[in-house]
Amino acid sequence: MNSFEDLLIESKLKKSIQFANFKIPTPIQSQSIPISLAGRDILGTAQTGTGKTLAFTIPMINKLIKDKKAMALIVCPTRELATQVMQTVLKLNVREIGIGNALLIGGDSMQKQLRKLNKQARIIIGTPGRINDHLKRKSLNLSKVNYLVLDETDRMLDMGFTPQIELILKFIPKEHQTLLFSATLPDNILKISQKYLNNPERISVGSLSEPIAKIKQETFEVAQDKKYHELINQLVERNGSILVFVKTKHGADKIVKRLKFDGHKADAIHGNLRQSKRDRVINGFKNGNSRILIATDVAARGLDIPLIEHVINYDLPQVPEDYIHRIGRTGRAGKKGSALTFITPSDSRMWNLISRLINPKFKPLQNFKNKKFKRNKKNQISFKKKRELSDENKKKFIIKKKFFKKNNNKNSKFRNKKKPLGYTNNPNFFEKKSSFKSKKKI
Repeated sequence: MNSFEDLLIESKLKKSIQFANFKIPTPIQSQSIPISLAGRDILGTAQTGTGKTLAFTIPMINKLIKDKKAMALIVCPTRELATQVMQTVLKLNVREIGIGNALLIGGDSMQKQLRKLNKQARIIIGTPGRINDHLKRKSLNLSKVNYLVLDETDRMLDMGFTPQIELILKFIPKEHQTLLFSATLPDNILKISQKYLNNPERISVGSLSEPIAKIKQETFEVAQDKKYHELINQLVERNGSILVFVKTKHGADKIVKRLKFDGHKADAIHGNLRQSKRDRVINGFKNGNSRILIATDVAARGLDIPLIEHVINYDLPQVPEDYIHRIGRTGRAGKKGSALTFITPSDSRMWNLISRLINPKFKPLQNFKNKKFKRNKKNQISFKKKRELSDENKKKFIIKKKFFKKNNNKNSKFRNKKKPLGYTNNPNFFEKKSSFKSKKKI
């Protein structure tokens, strides 16, 4: 398939594809769309940023145009990915097609979602948690779903959504078409595909572990307390939008606060934000209102922003596979991008795992752990000095002080000389005058 014009789809859908300016299909799209249009199940794997969303939305809309009673359900791991999928659907679902839709995600108004569902929505896109909430309330009926998409399934399983997914599948009729898309293919994905997919067509585009070739990858070895200063240097040197990944939500907020204090336009996105706040942050980043976006791994997937030119891994991810998803936020749709990773001495083990994932022939860095930074040497010297000073003070304190007391008696032969009165360490007795007074003459 060299063009979307070659597809055997409804004329209305072809016009909407042209209007949305989708011209040349990507490899995953050219391979999976014809198979999906034939009604077969698909187990598809491809690198992030290769256009998997359009690969399942075009056959879905074509099927719903033909069958006015049919429904489609798309399950995504995160709110951001679900919102991104809905935006792609809205580009294709123009007024002439007019299929009702509902976005069911956490953090969004429940009343708004109920109004959408009451208008006979036939395209349901959502996260497992909120979909289950509507199933418990009996506000969502999945009995007519005959087109099911599990997007980024590996991520959903990593986030612990396996029980929610299995519960959702109980409400779907047995006879339906299932498309399972994933960026990686671990053993638990294969088990689910054997259980729920009917003789699926296996589609794989590119390597599952290698990042996109057009992304320039760099590493920078730095001490932990120098990371922020080096981040500032990189922000000044680089042009264009920058996505910075950190480990924790608190760390994201802290870095944004420091960047704003230093005069940079930055925002944070993580799991603690409400959906309305998330949307404002992402839209502000897309529109160029904030050049820097500090994110946790919640944004590693589903964040399709063509403007991202640089990705900086301020902290390494918890899982090696997430490194590929992180840097996949740049270099989207065939464009070039760059990825920089900060590595501290404590990161050597995780970085070796990431490097081995990308290149199985990789040899671990042997001397990386023993590498000494200038900061450590300075600290060692200053620490020794402090120990020496404290030892000297200790010695001085242990030595007993010897003192003499003046004898003020006029008749004394030792009037102007010091008379030894003994030894003491008690400073209250130093230079203390005698309490005896001379008798007065009558």
